Amino acid sequence: MNKQLIECVPNISEGRDINKINAIANIVKTVDGIKLLNVDPGNATNRTVITFVGEPEKVIEAAFLLIKKASELIDMSKHSGEHPRFGATDVCPLVPISGINLEETAKYAHKLGKRVGAELGIPGYYYENAALEEKRKNLANCRSGEYEGLKEKLEDPNWKPDFGPSEFNDQVKITGATAISARDFLIAYNVNLNTTTTRRANSIAFDIREGGRIKREGNPITGKKVMDDQGNPIRIPGKLKAVKGIGWFIEEYGIAQISYNLTNISITSMHEAFDETCKSAESRGLRVTGSELIGLIPLQAMLDAADYFLIKQERSLGISEKEKIKIAVKSLGLDDLKPFDPQERIIEYLLKDKNAKNLIDLTVRDFAEETASESMAPGGGSIAAYVGALGVSLGTMVANLSAHKAGWDDRWEEFSEWAVRGQAYKNKLLFLVDEDTNSFNKIIDGFRMPKGTSEEKELRIQAIENATKYATEIPFQVMKTAYNSMEVMKAMIKDGLQNSLSDAGVGILCARTAVIGAYFNVRINAKDINDRAFADDIITKAEKIYQATLQKEKEVITYIDSKM
Repeated sequence: MNKQLIECVPNISEGRDINKINAIANIVKTVDGIKLLNVDPGNATNRTVITFVGEPEKVIEAAFLLIKKASELIDMSKHSGEHPRFGATDVCPLVPISGINLEETAKYAHKLGKRVGAELGIPGYYYENAALEEKRKNLANCRSGEYEGLKEKLEDPNWKPDFGPSEFNDQVKITGATAISARDFLIAYNVNLNTTTTRRANSIAFDIREGGRIKREGNPITGKKVMDDQGNPIRIPGKLKAVKGIGWFIEEYGIAQISYNLTNISITSMHEAFDETCKSAESRGLRVTGSELIGLIPLQAMLDAADYFLIKQERSLGISEKEKIKIAVKSLGLDDLKPFDPQERIIEYLLKDKNAKNLIDLTVRDFAEETASESMAPGGGSIAAYVGALGVSLGTMVANLSAHKAGWDDRWEEFSEWAVRGQAYKNKLLFLVDEDTNSFNKIIDGFRMPKGTSEEKELRIQAIENATKYATEIPFQVMKTAYNSMEVMKAMIKDGLQNSLSDAGVGILCARTAVIGAYFNVRINAKDINDRAFADDIITKAEKIYQATLQKEKEVITYIDSKM
């Protein structure tokens, strides 16, 4: 079972006093196991988005401490800012990351709310998937009237808080209220306009957001509202589902923005919202100059954006992850207002163990030096995997060059597909570089286990056996992946850029070396396995791949010789 992880994204009503912001954000670090991922202050909105992650109980403890600290340092009676708000910790959403679903996450939201109300005396509401009634699912309903209307709201029986006091006492006057939720990953995303008018920005927001605009008779702005049979205003839906949006003016940048909440990026992605905003702005005589991400974003959302714009440009999708991130940043203009650092804004990058020492992160020179040292790892298995990665990288290069060749514009998709396959093989082989070394280390760990009692001896023998099986399976995976990757080079040799025939040929030779090198490792590791049925089976399968590789290499070299 995956480790349970929850992300917490509290928004506090302070974006200008960096000392207060740091004091509030850093309190979560006092909880063991909590990782503070991002602190994103906004001067004009006077609001900061804080992001941290950890196991559920620890996240609840950290969130409670943050809400407490914010209530001590922020006085809502003196607050002003562009963003809708009603509390020192305005919202505190919990987002399931792994090993936990929304229903379970909602229970933790309720647990947090009860504690905030009981111990801190702060009133609040549960929204989204934590809501206790339908009308409270929408945050805008819970926060309507904002801080200025909070006294009246708390006294309204229809809006009795889900937790905390129902009166606007002296303490609540300072802390305001808070909204706590369990929700899917939400992207807070602003699109920048070449105008200073909030009214124009709002017009675009109404075009795009799911809620659209209220239908009116005659003049679309000042005309009489059109009502339904129940006396509710009829709305004209916007273009995109799962999108909330408003327009505002940001004095800090001197421009108007459309501020979106993309509540389900599997329904409406960031790049779709950006592109539709561009169209709507252009129709109104305006221009989008870029955009701004508030908080963090999943890696896949950035890669999807890159693919979207690459397809529009009829460019190969088989480029590296790093290059795709660059394409996404520039296409969306995420660096329009300030630098955009992917290492600080993409959640998967932030969750990486920065202390981990991976072979593939070494420089080429350092990798060679590490291999040449007196350490037993990396050994032949890791080197075989790396040679295979280099080989398919050459095949992928030829595919990308072919996709971009002048006069072959009608074939870019064909070569793009090959480049995408090549990237997948390359990534698998790069993973296996480190995994081969890790599997060897597992065997060493097994031999270091205690053997003082018969039970300890038995556990040690089993651990060594399991580790040896795994250390045999990894080079077998290298064999299979390197052999399959030969299809990319073979296709490029026959159909790709003929000036790069030798490059694809070298790729074939690298793949062949990877297969044979890994084959040696399968055989040498399998001889120490006690389960001979397992050992014999994997050697038989490895032998077939070995022979097939030699045959394919012979065919390809014969073809290359005929063309040179």
